Amino acid sequence: MKNTSATFSVRALFVGLILAASTVAQPAFAATPVDSLVKMVKFDDIDGVRKALAQGSDPNTVDSSGMPIIVIAAREKSDKVGSLLAGNDKTDLEKLDPAGENAMMLAALNGDTTFVNTLIAKDGEVNKKGWTPLHYAATNGHDDIVKILLDHSAYIDAGSPNGTTPLMMAARGRHLSTCKLLLDEGADLRIKNQIGMTAVDFAKKYNEKDVAEGLQARLDSMQGNAAQAPNSAK
Repeated sequence: MKNTSATFSVRALFVGLILAASTVAQPAFAATPVDSLVKMVKFDDIDGVRKALAQGSDPNTVDSSGMPIIVIAAREKSDKVGSLLAGNDKTDLEKLDPAGENAMMLAALNGDTTFVNTLIAKDGEVNKKGWTPLHYAATNGHDDIVKILLDHSAYIDAGSPNGTTPLMMAARGRHLSTCKLLLDEGADLRIKNQIGMTAVDFAKKYNEKDVAEGLQARLDSMQGNAAQAPNSAK
């Protein structure tokens, strides 16, 4: 009996040592520090970000200011990392930064057609309440992105929290070709925001003479056609 107990104790000790050794030989991966992950995203280090995600980093990580890493990718035009994050089933494509901006909005603002198309392909939302990707594309006169968004059912007369439309933002930024594109696609030149300003008013306020004259001529033509319509029907 004594020998049996001694044998059991030796075996228990031996098993314990083996388990301890195996634990040392197979260390658990720790998630990459947030600062390091953010740096990888900024530098479009797809291999580093892929490894970090494989080791348990959250694709919805935010930096110290509360900005999601997919929004950082859009801001920095880190298209490779952005595509990787967008393709991750756990990533919230609509996650907002503290300013209420998502990845598609910043990609649209930067004229990043690659990332805009990537997000749309991954079912990113083209329309959102308040400021939209279309507002942001129009603000900087990115006609190609305006067209992409409209082709994917972006609401052309979307109103910001104060009722400002994409056409108004294009007029404010002196983007005549963007204004023409929006009007040709059906934007309503007569809409006023909450303080009663139209796109023409925006162009005048920001001293965009050419835009103001072009929009006013378009508005006069619309009003002239409307006035003639009843007479032509008689």
